[in-house]
Amino acid sequence: MSNSTAAYWGSIQNAFQRVTLFAIWVLAISMSVLCLGAALGLLPWLELTASVNGAAIANAGMVAQLGFTFFCLALLFFLPTNNRVMQLEKSHRNFHVSMEDVAKAYAISHEGDRAGLFKIGSEFDSVRERIAHLRDHPDLVTLEPSVLEVAAQMSHEARDLAEVYSAERVERAKTFLKQRQQEVDTFQENLRIAHQTTGELKNWLLQVEVEEGLIERQLDSLQADLFEILPELGFDLDQSESTATDVSGDANVVSLPAKSAKPAE
Repeated sequence: MSNSTAAYWGSIQNAFQRVTLFAIWVLAISMSVLCLGAALGLLPWLELTASVNGAAIANAGMVAQLGFTFFCLALLFFLPTNNRVMQLEKSHRNFHVSMEDVAKAYAISHEGDRAGLFKIGSEFDSVRERIAHLRDHPDLVTLEPSVLEVAAQMSHEARDLAEVYSAERVERAKTFLKQRQQEVDTFQENLRIAHQTTGELKNWLLQVEVEEGLIERQLDSLQADLFEILPELGFDLDQSESTATDVSGDANVVSLPAKSAKPAE
């Protein structure tokens, strides 16, 4: 339940209690006047027919009227207690409102203290300067001077806390955290680029290895086909192998096999 709703129902309850108290006072006074007038013979007694187990009760109306009057007078003795309870509730509500005002004024004074508006001096000068600041604030024009004084004293006691968490220091801390956050974001971006580059290199290496394997298989197939057709072209495979091995002793040098002489026809 919000504060406005609680205040609304509290005002309704307070009004209903006041109406009830007024009704009890009126009823008690009226019944006392009626009984006194009936006792003096100026007014008639209440006439009421009542019986118990078939036996009629004499003067039942007078007994009922006197009993109800006594009941109303007895209720009057509880009114002072109820009045004290209502005053306590009212003082509690006023105290709650005052504490909210003090908290609001203290928050404004604390913000000014964090911004460095107040000078460091004696306690009297410090509190007086804070009271002057709160008095000139547009949101606190309706508050009582006692509330402003309490808030100023609280702000003076918390001046060390305001110095530690001053606006300048908080701003420096926020700037430092922003720079750290930017560094973290930059590092994460570089890390993402590195992961992406590494993935591309891996894919490229895999593609090159696949192509090299394909070329080697094609070369082996071509060499096998060449060895099949060389004898038909009149080349000696043994001579080609020895020649290829003896040229400069370099295995990387590929020499064509020597052609064998054909017999004269």
